[in-house]
Amino acid sequence: MSAQQQLKQLEQHIGRQIVGQKRLINRLLVALLADGHLLVEGPPGLAKTRAIKVLGDGVAGDFHRIQFTPDLLPADLTGTEVFHPQEGSFHFQHGPLFHNLILADEVNRAPAKVQSALLEAMAERQITIGSTSYPLPPLFLVMATQNPIEQEGTYPLPEAQLDRFLMHVRVSYPALSEEKEILVLARREGRHGAGAPVPEVRLKQEVLFEARDQVLDIHMAEGLEDYLLHLVQATRSPGPYGDELDAWVEYGASPRASIALDRCARAHAWLDGRDFVTPTDIQSLAHDVLRHRVLLSYEAEAEGVTPDRFIQEIITRVPVP
Repeated sequence: MSAQQQLKQLEQHIGRQIVGQKRLINRLLVALLADGHLLVEGPPGLAKTRAIKVLGDGVAGDFHRIQFTPDLLPADLTGTEVFHPQEGSFHFQHGPLFHNLILADEVNRAPAKVQSALLEAMAERQITIGSTSYPLPPLFLVMATQNPIEQEGTYPLPEAQLDRFLMHVRVSYPALSEEKEILVLARREGRHGAGAPVPEVRLKQEVLFEARDQVLDIHMAEGLEDYLLHLVQATRSPGPYGDELDAWVEYGASPRASIALDRCARAHAWLDGRDFVTPTDIQSLAHDVLRHRVLLSYEAEAEGVTPDRFIQEIITRVPVP
């Protein structure tokens, strides 16, 4: 069975357990294939935690959930040196960040030092304690969640740190018909405490790494590459597309956004069974890749302009090749 077929099976398995969140499932798999991390924002009870856990059940790797709280310390994530009196020496005790799939639940509830420890691990793929650096596993994905309802007692992530996330995904409530399916699923899993079923065959890490190589080989026409770059450039200097857009933006997306959008578009096309990228692949992911990388001006905020509206205006106005 090919890597593409196996990823499709994993997507179907997650889809059977997570009802009403197809977009979140797709973005999780895109992040897995693009070797990046996700920031997911949405009200409680929308299966954010369940989604990453079901993904962990379907991949040959270990999953760990970290509940972020105001009293959390960086060593609670990274690990620490422990003294062994019998040997008269220190040994490094690995922290939870050394797992393959990490759920950083309510990441904005922890203070800046803890957030920095997490984001450094995400960016450098290693943890340094003293003068020694410890590499993280080759398969390392962080899904951090934020609750947009409660702001009291939270520590918002700075814009420069947000840039470390591949995508910022917003989830919303399911439709009525989907919520009815959720009720049926909850009753079925509630019988005898069955819980969510684990797939018979878990996706091997070697297969995932093979799929990542295939994603990088997906063809993107030169005209589409230029279109992608024009979209990102327009977040920095949108003047040619409208004076009001120029007044809305304070800081645009960095080159890291161009790399992220390129890899995500290729992964999206690969998951769709194509060997080439279309403008739709780029446009469908532009909001998730760019919304946390754009800082709007005070004037825009006063007018009620959101990053999503600004990005949509750019997508509308930048000509498609």
